[in-house]
Amino acid sequence: MRVVDGGLGVVLAICAVVALLAATAAIVYVLRSANATRLAGTAQGMAPGMAGAPGGERAEVARGGLASRPVAPLLEQAGRTADGSGARPGSDEETEAAAIVRKAELAAEHAAAARRELDEEVRAATEEVRHFRNDLERREARIAEREGRIDAEMRRLDQTAEEIERARRDLEAKRAEVERIEAKQREALERAAGLTADQARSQLVAAIENEAKREAAVLVRDIENEAKKEGQERARKIVTLAIQRVASEQTSESVVSVLHLPSDEMKGRIIGREGRNIRAFETVTGVNLIIDDTPEAVLLSCFDPVRREVGRLTLERLVADGRIHPQRIEEAHEQSSVAIEELCVRAGEDALIEVGLTDMHPELVHLLGKLRYRTSYGQNVLKHLVESAHIAAMMASELGLDPALLKRGTLLHDIGKALTHEVRGSHALVGAEIARRYGESDDVVHAIEAHHNEVEVRTVEAVLTQAADSISGGRPGARRESLEAYVKRLERLEQIAQAQPGVEKVFAMQAGREVRVMVKPDAVDDVGAQVIARDVARQVQDELTYPGRIRVTVIRESRATEYAK
Repeated sequence: MRVVDGGLGVVLAICAVVALLAATAAIVYVLRSANATRLAGTAQGMAPGMAGAPGGERAEVARGGLASRPVAPLLEQAGRTADGSGARPGSDEETEAAAIVRKAELAAEHAAAARRELDEEVRAATEEVRHFRNDLERREARIAEREGRIDAEMRRLDQTAEEIERARRDLEAKRAEVERIEAKQREALERAAGLTADQARSQLVAAIENEAKREAAVLVRDIENEAKKEGQERARKIVTLAIQRVASEQTSESVVSVLHLPSDEMKGRIIGREGRNIRAFETVTGVNLIIDDTPEAVLLSCFDPVRREVGRLTLERLVADGRIHPQRIEEAHEQSSVAIEELCVRAGEDALIEVGLTDMHPELVHLLGKLRYRTSYGQNVLKHLVESAHIAAMMASELGLDPALLKRGTLLHDIGKALTHEVRGSHALVGAEIARRYGESDDVVHAIEAHHNEVEVRTVEAVLTQAADSISGGRPGARRESLEAYVKRLERLEQIAQAQPGVEKVFAMQAGREVRVMVKPDAVDDVGAQVIARDVARQVQDELTYPGRIRVTVIRESRATEYAK
């Protein structure tokens, strides 16, 4: 490609030089033609004027006219002057002729200068043509030299290709020789061993395969044993660290609350005339009020922590207000119920802040707060959830998992206990349905529903949730079996009575020795109340195991209210 480009450049340079020479020749020809034409016109104009002029002047004028085109007008002017000189004196004519001659000489000098410029231009053009010719010759020499080098390189490449081809033929011949020798050796080995090559290869492969299997089995066994040992040690270490880092107090929940009074006189006002205030209080709140010889204190007994807390707050409001009568008791109970709902929400928010979570549905926060007043085997459920969340987050950090996800799943794993007395089903399944309804992720829902193995465990998060739950509930002092059994028996008493038609409210009183059933007066008559009492007593006797006996009291109360205007 470089050779072609060089040849094209030479051709273009030659064309340019030829074009320049042709242009120079045309210019010279045009100039010469113009000069010849001008000389012929000058000679014709000089003929009349030279007759009356002196001989010397005519000669000068003739030389000037031949020298340049501007002399012709001057000579014509001199002739006209000579024709009219008969009327002028001799001195004037000579003066004018001399002036005309000087003008002609000046014109001749200008013409000579123009000719010199033209000669210089011709010489410059000739020099440029010579320069182009020399450049063209140098280019041709370089092109010839480059073509020579290319021809030499091509010859060298052809020689190299021939050598490679010769080496390839030699290599193929040697390869054929090697294959022939290998075939002879294989035949000799087969004759000596009595096996073909395929049979020998199969036996070798089988031997190697068996050896590899034995080695792999030994290696797998060693790896499994080491993994089990290391896994047990690591799991033990993780659980130990999690337990050590969670410094939770031992739970000791009770079914009795104590309210301190400003004086013992307040006990009489709480009892009321013929005990009407204390009966109204127990009927409205469902909490047993125990007034004994304890100075300046009364006891509130109820297995339901929420109900007991509402009763305690109601009695505290009544004592602070000083007005204690049945209507005031109902008003204080309503206000205390609203206050407990607010306290539940605040308790749920505090639990979220303690574990480091913020984005949770308000209904879930409210249900979490309600667990503040619920216990499981004597252990406060909300404290148990917070403690389990901390333990699960620590184990997740040790295992490289997401601590926030583990905190969320573990904090909500017992959320169903807030509704187990209202909704049928296991608290794990109920809690999972609630979490799914309020937009929790699938991992969190699965951890909730699988923490008691009611659903097959599929994720690591669910396994860690189970572990955290077991650690928090199994540590010494966390739970008491007797209290849990007692609470379950009282809950079952209320459920049996609540299942009867027309029942409005049910309260298990006197540590489970009495069940008070409030029925709707417009739905149940007096005979129906007797039937409900007998049915409840018979079902309790058939289903439950209890010391002594249980009294079932059905209360049918009619109220008529009018306002004086």
